[in-house]
Amino acid sequence: MIKDIKLAVLIDGDNIPSRYIKEMMEEITKYGTPTIKRIYGDWTKPHLSKWKGILLENAITPIQQYGYTTGKNATDSAMIIDAMDILYSEKVNGFCLVSSDSDFTKLATRLREAGLVVYGIGEKKTPDPFIVACDKFIYLEILDKMDDEADNGKPKVKKVSIDKITPKVIRLLRNSVSDAADDDGWAFMGDVGSLILKKQPNFDSRNFGFEKLTPLFKSLSQFEIDQRDSSKRFKLIYVRNKKK
Repeated sequence: MIKDIKLAVLIDGDNIPSRYIKEMMEEITKYGTPTIKRIYGDWTKPHLSKWKGILLENAITPIQQYGYTTGKNATDSAMIIDAMDILYSEKVNGFCLVSSDSDFTKLATRLREAGLVVYGIGEKKTPDPFIVACDKFIYLEILDKMDDEADNGKPKVKKVSIDKITPKVIRLLRNSVSDAADDDGWAFMGDVGSLILKKQPNFDSRNFGFEKLTPLFKSLSQFEIDQRDSSKRFKLIYVRNKKK
């Protein structure tokens, strides 16, 4: 079961806004149990003061890392060293690296080479090399729910940046369906989703305004959907490319 996966959550405090923390931790529990939770930064600096109360609420351990030299990111180095120590301790099955910094690309690659699953979380400004080095990459912007909360009795308007479904996205979906399809052209939706992530780790239906993959496919005229009964009293969803 997915909940049996033990995750080490390592957060780059210098690189991630504190306002995302609640939704971020909720998201991480979808993929496993965060047994190690650490955040790295120079806590003597004023810009990290917003984190202090949040860390207690979420049982995240702050790791102090002084910036000894100018022009070098000591936080990155501390995270990488800790990650390797955790890897060799064999206490976890996977990692969640929270940063928008491409400096963690090699770390993500090394952890995957060791057979561990790696989830990346960062803002949309994250460089592609770090994104593709992860098994799955989640954008913080799609997790941000703070704007939904009322302010002085007046609900705020949530500003969500929805990506357009371009011809490139359609090609990715169609090719993935074809690759996972049986002789009749039907593909199990779960297999399609897994294949899409292997091809493009930052693909997420929420980027396009859909909570799940099936509603995204249903919204597109290029596909047909079939719901089939299973022995376990739930529907199995299959998808097929419509002929052009």
